[in-house]
Amino acid sequence: MAPGALERSLSLAAWSERNGLTAAEYSAARLLELKRETVSVVLPARRVAETIGPVVEAAAPLARMGLVDELVVVDADSADGTAGIARARGATVLQESELLPSFGPAQGKGDAMWRGLAATSGEIVVYADTDTLNFADHFVLGMIGPLLERPDLRFVKGTFRRPFKVDEVAVPDEGGRVTELVARPLLNLLMPELAGFGQPLAGETAGRRELLESLSYPLGYGVEIAMMIDVARRVGVDAMAQVDLGTRQNRHQPLRDLSAMAFAVLGAATSRFGGPQPVSDDGAPAIALPCGDGLELREVSLAERPPLAAVAGDERRAARRVARQAGAWADGAAASNGPPGARGVSSARRTPERFSAPGSR
Repeated sequence: MAPGALERSLSLAAWSERNGLTAAEYSAARLLELKRETVSVVLPARRVAETIGPVVEAAAPLARMGLVDELVVVDADSADGTAGIARARGATVLQESELLPSFGPAQGKGDAMWRGLAATSGEIVVYADTDTLNFADHFVLGMIGPLLERPDLRFVKGTFRRPFKVDEVAVPDEGGRVTELVARPLLNLLMPELAGFGQPLAGETAGRRELLESLSYPLGYGVEIAMMIDVARRVGVDAMAQVDLGTRQNRHQPLRDLSAMAFAVLGAATSRFGGPQPVSDDGAPAIALPCGDGLELREVSLAERPPLAAVAGDERRAARRVARQAGAWADGAAASNGPPGARGVSSARRTPERFSAPGSR
């Protein structure tokens, strides 16, 4: 092994030894003892009626016991009943385009995450995907734990095994196609200090509010890799950790949709290293995809929202008012006809929520 490669290998191994953690280390009881900061959980959601119920049911008890102060689902006006299911399970549900409306309609997962950040107030903010088929409370506990336990950490990323499932057959570690074919090679080439992160595109992410509010958010699926790069530049990898969440099974997207996702990831990453941003004739970024006998030109926005810290205070206060009103409505509905235990999840020291489901990246 060449000296440079050996040095890099040792550096990554040392980082992993210090900052490679496991969700099993963090029980709810232990974290309640450690808790000194408020915690918001933001769940971006888009047409995830099949999975949103179990996701909220796993997180809601953490809100009822006071570990989570805000449990918010940011919905993309889903027509499949996602919002109603999440609300019935005890989350505060917000419609993404009703938050910070001066920025126009929400345009993707990253936009939903950004607006959800504006609508909540926790000192620690946790994001999680809502298309997970085997979601459990350790997906949240594992994200919160390192930030409560270690003041030196500013940002936490989930990692997991991701099988590829076809019908009833699951092939271990073959999921995450955009991660393996795009994100991992990119980071190894352009920012090798981030190569130790097993799932750089994972939606399971947590950070301290002041850090997250200092970042710009790409509107779409480039948000995760952009966040990784920007956080590393701002605070360094020693202030970043990853937590093993076990196995995550989610729905898979068609290859054509993954091409557009990969385009967004490439655009967000290369723009941070001075790379070009391809555009179509009318100036909107687009990717050409084979379609029958011709080509489909699919627009993929590479635009980004500014750091939330730069947004006017009155707009941010308005977003939190929307969340408070939604939480108060949910409490009233739960008191009158909601499921047992739903009351109090929305009101536990909070201001709510937001968007979701990338499929198998």
